[in-house]
Amino acid sequence: MPYALIRPSDAKAWTECSRRVWLDNKAEITQAPLDPFEELVIELGLAHERDVLEGLRGQYDVREASSVEDTARLMEEGVEVIYQAQLFDEAENISGYPDFLIRHESGAYQPADAKLSLSADKKDIQVQLGIYRKMLANGLPGIVFLGDGSQDEIGAEVDALTTKFVTEMRALLASDDEPLVRYSHSKCRACVYYDHCKPGFMAKEDLSLLYGVDGRAVPHLEAAGVGTITQLAAADPEAIPNVPYLKNEKKHRAVLQAKSWFDEQVYQVADVMLPAGQWVHFDIEDNPLTNTGEKHVYLWGFLVPDYGDASFEYVWTDSEDQDRDGWLGFLAQIEAYRALYPELVLAHYSSHEKSTIRSYAKRYAMEDNSTVEWLLGGDSPLFDLQKPVLESLVLPLQAYGLKDICKHPGLVNFQWEDDESGSQWSVVQFHEFLHEQDAPAKEALKQAILGYNRDDVKATFYLERWLRARYLG
Repeated sequence: MPYALIRPSDAKAWTECSRRVWLDNKAEITQAPLDPFEELVIELGLAHERDVLEGLRGQYDVREASSVEDTARLMEEGVEVIYQAQLFDEAENISGYPDFLIRHESGAYQPADAKLSLSADKKDIQVQLGIYRKMLANGLPGIVFLGDGSQDEIGAEVDALTTKFVTEMRALLASDDEPLVRYSHSKCRACVYYDHCKPGFMAKEDLSLLYGVDGRAVPHLEAAGVGTITQLAAADPEAIPNVPYLKNEKKHRAVLQAKSWFDEQVYQVADVMLPAGQWVHFDIEDNPLTNTGEKHVYLWGFLVPDYGDASFEYVWTDSEDQDRDGWLGFLAQIEAYRALYPELVLAHYSSHEKSTIRSYAKRYAMEDNSTVEWLLGGDSPLFDLQKPVLESLVLPLQAYGLKDICKHPGLVNFQWEDDESGSQWSVVQFHEFLHEQDAPAKEALKQAILGYNRDDVKATFYLERWLRARYLG
């Protein structure tokens, strides 16, 4: 055949990293096992597909296909819905496996996939349905059964993207060399090929390893003679030309970040400013994998004076059905703190907590609630502790997350009791909690989640204390 085999299922990897696509198809490398959160997403995706299947079976004659030939036979028979269809375009060497083929009133078939996503706007979904449309060649739109129970259609508007996918995949698969890519800490750390790729980035001292250096800026820096972390650390920021994604003050921070890479030092670039008042530390745990598609905050956690384990307070909900009760309980808790601490500072790390409060106020049409207005208004007690860190400090880290900073032995040096815990870990534990029938086991899962959240708010307290001792003492 003239072309390497193209599979629409490669679309997700194609949208994330060209090297990952190449490794998936061309290399024999042992992948790291999927983490429990990814396994949960796959499990929920399969459950959603089964739900869609049962819904279609309640309305139509549904037959399951066993091969390309069997799919063609079922289409010839005019079966209403073909489950697990198999398509193959021999001339283009493309194989496709739509979840469903649904017979249109015209007699032709529409491809359909079940997706946990709440939107069909994601490129990988568009590519997959676009390829199926291309293979069926009847002009009908593809159908997406979305995670919240709604449907969307994908038509000719994705033809250009589909063509781009096929063209780029052919070029990638025709090459015997790994494509050149740049490091992205958030994406690469979660990739199954992390252990394969990271040593190469390190050996090259690839500039994209540095926090604040966008991979798209690296080729321009290399063209200017700054191609390694060593060279950047030795450079005069004023002598480095402004390049796309790295200009002006960002150059100064990038040079300091490179220096910090080697000397493990913290560089202060501005005064650390913390608000006066009585601090209460605040963190939430939310489940993005809900039946409705709306995130459910199952835990609103607080650490109050005197900031020990016994000072951990919280609002908990057992299920999504109690979501409104949890929200109202959170507002009541805030009012209690407001009465107790007239100069309340509600400290959290990153913008997630504030944006969640805003989305909940909108969800329950409570934007004009007095507590909500206070939380989101000009005199808000909310304080994002990440802000002074990002504005004032350059740290010897590749990421500036709460755990990255607090667990570093040369920085805050606060350790979580369960080293495996994290936000995605918490979601997995909560899903196990939802389905656990044994009461003691269910309570143990809840206590594990509470323990993790308690450590999160303790970490923000220890970060505050570290900042005060080092920069305000």
